[in-house]
Amino acid sequence: METKRPVGVTVIAILAIIGGILLLFGGIALVALAPIISQVDIHNNTNPSNSSFSLNINGTDVTIPRNALFLFGGFLGIIGGMLVVIGIAGFVVAWGLLTGRGWAWILTIIVAIISIILNLILVVSGSIESVIGLIIYGIIIYYLYRPSVKSYFGRVKGPTV
Repeated sequence: METKRPVGVTVIAILAIIGGILLLFGGIALVALAPIISQVDIHNNTNPSNSSFSLNINGTDVTIPRNALFLFGGFLGIIGGMLVVIGIAGFVVAWGLLTGRGWAWILTIIVAIISIILNLILVVSGSIESVIGLIIYGIIIYYLYRPSVKSYFGRVKGPTV
């Protein structure tokens, strides 16, 4: 017996697709930008043989090693690659949600719990707008635990209410 997909599951899957698109394009941008940043050469006209350069930021002198941009570029490339993988995973989870796969239900619950924890940390640290994330992920968890939704994912045995 095939169960009709609940509308809310479609909405959550669309949100996963949108998140996947944003993560994918953001990751691609960072991967593309990484070699450009790594190749930036900053000249210190006062002492060209110096292996560092200094900046004055808000009245504080900051000395930065010349190889810092190379390392920063590599770091951006790694982060970008991770974002690409997570973006692709978002598409896979969206497909799982749309087709009623139990593993997609589990992964969505795990991501929602992690997001709630991170949003709680942000709220405690003063980011009051993170309350919106708490509310959204709380609604997602509540919705995914509804009997008809759990039944769609094969998480409940017996008739749905």
